[in-house]
Amino acid sequence: MFWKRKQLPHRLIEEMPLNTPIKDLRFTVFDTEATGFAVGGQDRLIEIGAVQVEGLEVTDHTFQTYVNPGRSIPPEITELTGISAADTATAPLSLEAVNNFFAFAASHKSCAWAGHYLAFDITVLKKELQRAKASFQDPMYIDTLDLIGFLAPSRDMRDLQHYALDFGTPVYGRHSALGDALTTAHLLVELLRYIEDRGRTTLGDLRDITTTANGWPST
Repeated sequence: MFWKRKQLPHRLIEEMPLNTPIKDLRFTVFDTEATGFAVGGQDRLIEIGAVQVEGLEVTDHTFQTYVNPGRSIPPEITELTGISAADTATAPLSLEAVNNFFAFAASHKSCAWAGHYLAFDITVLKKELQRAKASFQDPMYIDTLDLIGFLAPSRDMRDLQHYALDFGTPVYGRHSALGDALTTAHLLVELLRYIEDRGRTTLGDLRDITTTANGWPST
């Protein structure tokens, strides 16, 4: 990872041989909530949630923090997420909160991050770090939308809950960062098992499937 001005001492991803079996991989599954969808502009981060997946099992290693956005939270976002100004008033500012998340991720030595429509969450983190005069290079990551697209190319891009119900995996507190991370983690495990059944069984196979993901080294 490369930082400008502010150097955070975390190695977020552990490199692993591409022939490593899927069943031996570790993933940091995460999600964010923000004051709105214009995260490239005025909207700000208000929550980060994460959970570890190891050996095709969702673990009890979780992370959650609210984030003080330094601005008001629109009523419709409070209604959607349940996050109010009272929750974030004494929460850490974005740089500290992201640093705490990075420390959690680094402590578990994952081969990649994972999430559902993860480009949004990566953008949220990048923009917050840019405001703090830091830069963030995309990690290797797995998007469940890419895995779903491989398994069923005709599917449209839909809501996380839709896919969880479709694949028979549990749904946790929707539109909370930790709840969505847990929902995504269980969906990820089920998708990976389907992919193994298709004969794709290694980290290299996952890299080939997730061709739209950023951060993967080229061969």
